[in-house]
Amino acid sequence: MSGGEVRPQAAVPGPEDRARPVRRPPRPGRRVVVAMSGGVDSAVAALLLKRQGYEVVGVTMQVWPRSSGDRSCCGLSALDDARRVAWQLGIPHYVLDFRAEFEDRVISYFCREYHAGRTPNPCIACNRYLKFGTLLHKARGLGADYLATGHYARIERGDDGRWQLRTAADPSKDQTYALYQMTQQQLEHTLFPLGEYRKQEVRRIARQADLTVAEKAESQEICFVSGQSYADFVAGRTGSTGAEGLFRHTDGQVLGRHRGVCRYTVGQRRGLGLTYDYPLYVTRIDPETNTVWVGAERELYQSSLIAGDVNYISGTPFERLRPVTAKIRYKAPQMEAVAAAIGEDRFRVDFQAPQKAITPGQAVVLYAGDVVLGGGIIEK
Repeated sequence: MSGGEVRPQAAVPGPEDRARPVRRPPRPGRRVVVAMSGGVDSAVAALLLKRQGYEVVGVTMQVWPRSSGDRSCCGLSALDDARRVAWQLGIPHYVLDFRAEFEDRVISYFCREYHAGRTPNPCIACNRYLKFGTLLHKARGLGADYLATGHYARIERGDDGRWQLRTAADPSKDQTYALYQMTQQQLEHTLFPLGEYRKQEVRRIARQADLTVAEKAESQEICFVSGQSYADFVAGRTGSTGAEGLFRHTDGQVLGRHRGVCRYTVGQRRGLGLTYDYPLYVTRIDPETNTVWVGAERELYQSSLIAGDVNYISGTPFERLRPVTAKIRYKAPQMEAVAAAIGEDRFRVDFQAPQKAITPGQAVVLYAGDVVLGGGIIEK
């Protein structure tokens, strides 16, 4: 199958299936800015769009400080890889300076959240504020109809006229969890060329085109924390991982002293330095009292959560209790639940079965079948 061929959408059972989506056909001649990270996915995204007849412009966001050296997926070697691919494809390539915004929106946020006893997801922040915020705005300012990325996700239009974010054809690579903050306006001007492809197909396309990044390994870590622990990174940026405080068992007894709340996350077992009658896990972090609470594994399970900073992709909050499936972290499965809006910026999720280590600071993303309804940041 050629890289530019449009594939039929297979029906996926779910609550939204009474409205079959309309796929967006290729629009040859339209300008599209492709965010090129230097990896195989964004390279193949650019290749597929060029094959479909788009006017493709490659852009790489410079987000790394000059003094930080190289990074696995956002450093100087990645920039060189993106340039080489653009040269191979015969498309223009530009570098845009996003260092100040990345520092403010992603790195500083990352450090603040850990100091507040929460566990952040910097990739969601980067997508929200940089890729589909500032970069999309700049792309439109350059006369582009679309911004494209190498994300594994699909954008389609329902028969109600609203844009839908749908899971990728390759469930093992689906990245919609990190995209739930997208709006109708952003979806209208975004392309995800890899949404219908599986990873092995993307690799095959890259090999057949002799792209220099065809065999490049994927990064498995947060780009700006490469090679060190999160706590060490926070300490290096802020000068501290927080003051020492108390470990308390959930029954109230003091078990020892911790080394700063930045070093712990809900569900953590290793690195506590505590001896007890049974394995202990972090069950809660209270930055106000500088206390890290620990307990048995069974105490990690809870049946509900409250999320804030909510985004509904349709633009409209739930009017009533809604059956959904929900993901509480990137690699977690979708679990059956019901959700209800609490005002305009919060919702509650009640799971059919208790979930382990629901973690404040992480996102919870809601689905109806393969359609992303939206999501929010877990508060408790």
